[in-house]
Amino acid sequence: MAEDHLSSAPSAPSAAAAAAAAAVGSSVIPIVNKLQDIFAQLGSSSTIDLPQVAVVGSQSSGKSSVLEALVGRDFLPRGSDICTRRPLVLQLVHQPRRPADAEADEWGEFLHLSGRRFYDFREIRREIQAETDREAGGNKGVSDRQIRLKIFSPNVLNITLVDLPGITKVPVGDQPTDIEARIRTMIMSYIRHKTCIILAVSPANADLANSDALQMARVADPDGSRTIGVITKLDIMDRGTDARNFLLGNVIPLKLGYVGVVNRSQQDINSDLSIKDALAREEKFFRTQPAYHGIAQYCGIPQLAKKLNQILVQHIKTVLPGLKSRISSQLTAVAKELAVYGDPVDSKAGQGAKLLNILAKYCEAFSSMVEGKNEDISTIELSGGARIHYIFQSIFVKSLEEVDPCEDVTDEDIRMAIQNATGPRSALFVPEVPFEVLVRRQISRLLDPSLQCAQFIYDELVKMSHRCLAMELQQFPILRRSMDEVIGKFLRDGLKPAENMIAHIIEMEEDYINTSHPNFIGGSKAVEQAQQQVRSAKMSAAVVRKV
Repeated sequence: MAEDHLSSAPSAPSAAAAAAAAAVGSSVIPIVNKLQDIFAQLGSSSTIDLPQVAVVGSQSSGKSSVLEALVGRDFLPRGSDICTRRPLVLQLVHQPRRPADAEADEWGEFLHLSGRRFYDFREIRREIQAETDREAGGNKGVSDRQIRLKIFSPNVLNITLVDLPGITKVPVGDQPTDIEARIRTMIMSYIRHKTCIILAVSPANADLANSDALQMARVADPDGSRTIGVITKLDIMDRGTDARNFLLGNVIPLKLGYVGVVNRSQQDINSDLSIKDALAREEKFFRTQPAYHGIAQYCGIPQLAKKLNQILVQHIKTVLPGLKSRISSQLTAVAKELAVYGDPVDSKAGQGAKLLNILAKYCEAFSSMVEGKNEDISTIELSGGARIHYIFQSIFVKSLEEVDPCEDVTDEDIRMAIQNATGPRSALFVPEVPFEVLVRRQISRLLDPSLQCAQFIYDELVKMSHRCLAMELQQFPILRRSMDEVIGKFLRDGLKPAENMIAHIIEMEEDYINTSHPNFIGGSKAVEQAQQQVRSAKMSAAVVRKV
């Protein structure tokens, strides 16, 4: 397995460094894994970006073969079409071998099936396929919802990888026409973070210079400081060619370097060639190929496992101070928020008393806001009762004063209305009917500003209901939403009757025109005022002539 093929004896200083890295890896990587599990269960896209290794490659580039070789087991869905259709977070956890119970040395656990162990890796494959179908459908659909799998084995090193869907060009099945853009967007959402190490997988039997994985890695990591190149299928390159220059970084340099591997072919998989035998065949291939002599550190799955472990540990050590600071900051903020919520109430009687207390405080706060006795008095804008007073005394009164009683009523309108009211005879006196028709039309113009005033009052009451929600309600978000809904419905239910009442008042004014009102100017008074105006005009003219 992986540990059986770790390369040969290093020098004493490098051995000590490797031992120190292994010690840090065995303690730090599981902690990061636990944090990732917590954030995944919370269902939140946390602002804390945890260190991880994202596996990127085109469809059928050999990503699945690399991951299975790292684990030493067959457990991933395989096929000629797209197989990885949801991000698979694979946490490899090294544990000591237990000779007494060799069967229980290796098992897998899914986060969505907490407490259940899978000792048969064929069942792990079936569960990955079933969970993928549950979320993405059974006809090649793709989803960005993660599947989290933890594998415990004495044959692995502590590594956490995210196997992402392979980049595909042509949609199949239920895939949308923009499937390539969607997968690239999904991949970029992982690899753009500075805390993510990119494992760019490229097949050697394709044009490596135009590798989709390396191109995406270059966009997210322009200087190549956090990208590891993996070149697969070295054994099926064209005769006379090799990938030595790529592995040495002479073509596309990467600071973390490259590792070349030999995959099992589909025929090998169909013939049940074990991964252990495949690793032995890989080791023989690199040993017998002159092109790869002298660069053993760049060749083989064991070297890749060791390189990933060391780089991940070093990467975690680099980002750990900032990570610790961000977690501490968020922990402090969450602790403050939790303190606001108060202690939980378990008993039914206590819950009832708590609810009544909250409702009483809400009513008290609402009344205080209407009467202007609340503690938090704004110095920026009018609110509560003061705003309602302003709506009535300023906005409403001004809108009524702006209504011109003679607007759209011309002398021609009055003359035409009188002529129509007299019928075939000439009128000796001015009839009342045209007067009432014209006045009713003008009275109806008071309806719109009155309804607008009611709407303004309703809006202010809604704002008040939101502002005066008691602090205690922060502990009960569902109760808060329910109160918002109930209060909003109560106010809405009250607005319609209020509008109907306003409309009825206007209709009453239209139906009965009070000509006995002291401010009403009747016909005799109008003639008297007109004569008075004429006399005043004549006197003014006479004075002007004398001067």
